[in-house]
Amino acid sequence: MSTDICALCPVREHALCSCLSDGERVVLAGFCQRRRFTAGETVMWAGDESRICANLQSGVLKVVAATTDGREQIVSLVYPADFVGEPYATETAFTVTALSDAELCTFPRLLFERFLEEHARMENLLLQRTFKALNEARARMLTLARLSAGEKVAGLLLEMAAQAGRCRCRLGLSEPVTFDLPMTRGHMADVLGMTIETVSRQLTKLKSAEVIVLSGARTVTIVDGNALKGRAMAA
Repeated sequence: MSTDICALCPVREHALCSCLSDGERVVLAGFCQRRRFTAGETVMWAGDESRICANLQSGVLKVVAATTDGREQIVSLVYPADFVGEPYATETAFTVTALSDAELCTFPRLLFERFLEEHARMENLLLQRTFKALNEARARMLTLARLSAGEKVAGLLLEMAAQAGRCRCRLGLSEPVTFDLPMTRGHMADVLGMTIETVSRQLTKLKSAEVIVLSGARTVTIVDGNALKGRAMAA
């Protein structure tokens, strides 16, 4: 993999490898493969041998758990600069699928494990992110179990807006923030444990209250970030 690709990486400052020196990035890039997935394509299957780890460069992935009778639940979302995969696990625990067209930098799991063991800063950062992901999973359990439909939708909009522009999104300031939803309303419903009709109804309420503006199928403008935060406050 060309080191020029690393230099032009859109998530270079936020991905797991951001803690590495230029020389260390060259070593990591030596066994990296850039892969593209189309919307709906599966990156990893639950139960398969754990073969790869990856940094997501663009797009959004969903992490799905399934019951024995085939019912599915989205348990987390993977955004650009997030890490996906399970070092030190021989079997993949969850199915990971592209919600949108996505691009990843993938690494063979065994080589990535060896690299982690030789680079403590990266290993520590991965541990920090693992604990963060655990806390987010616990918060999502609260969302599914206790929050109202309005609180759930408002919280998810805030999450997606922040992830859509890690450095430029400034919710709560006077100027509006515009971004494209990285998923359909059906996917939002799956994430939140709701119906599509309920999600649409809550979005319409936010629009009528002039908290957001909806343009086309997926473009959202948050007109009043403070009001949206207030509606998601319980989250």
